[in-house]
Amino acid sequence: MKPHSANRQHFLQLLLLSLVLLTAQNCASSRYSRLAQLDREIIAVAQWGGTAVADSHKTHEIKVITLHHGGEEYKGDKPTPEYLVNLQNWSRTEKKWIDIPYHFLIDLEGKIYAGRALRYPGDTNTAYDPAGHALICVLGNYEIQYPSKRQREAVIDLFTWLCWRYQISPETIKGHKDVAEGTVCPGENLYVYLTTGELKKETTRRLQRLQARHVDDEQAK
Repeated sequence: MKPHSANRQHFLQLLLLSLVLLTAQNCASSRYSRLAQLDREIIAVAQWGGTAVADSHKTHEIKVITLHHGGEEYKGDKPTPEYLVNLQNWSRTEKKWIDIPYHFLIDLEGKIYAGRALRYPGDTNTAYDPAGHALICVLGNYEIQYPSKRQREAVIDLFTWLCWRYQISPETIKGHKDVAEGTVCPGENLYVYLTTGELKKETTRRLQRLQARHVDDEQAK
């Protein structure tokens, strides 16, 4: 091989390596920014017309994440804020709960709404203790409906955000039916993304990228 050919090949290899490293760094930076963006995108209780819970209830520490569905078919014929106001009123008047039973709710468009404050454990109609669980509900009945890509992305965003914020493993992520008997929640068509490992794997990938970016930031200080 001629010297100039060897030099050119070496240059191309270095260029390719630089592009790979730059792409990985940009991905990590993108995910890091996504967490900050998600903080701003979550629709607060006051924004959708709900009322907050008084600070006089038993609190808990988030240790695991549990995925639910609403359990009733929801086609978006009623605006999500109106639907959530009705759910909050029903939760308080009919069920005598302090609030909506879930900490986050995801609508058909993948928009994320804040529900019960995370410092308070959720509620359930089934026989398990929700203390320590961060409860995510995808509105709809996923025994008969199918989650959209936007909804699945919103679920992964929340999984990543919660795991990062509370320093918990994606392996703690379960479906409602994994922790309580006698329920099909979160519905077979949503649960399949847990059984295939797709949601956990993508959450893990995003957390690894975030960790890499975090280490780089610490070293740069």
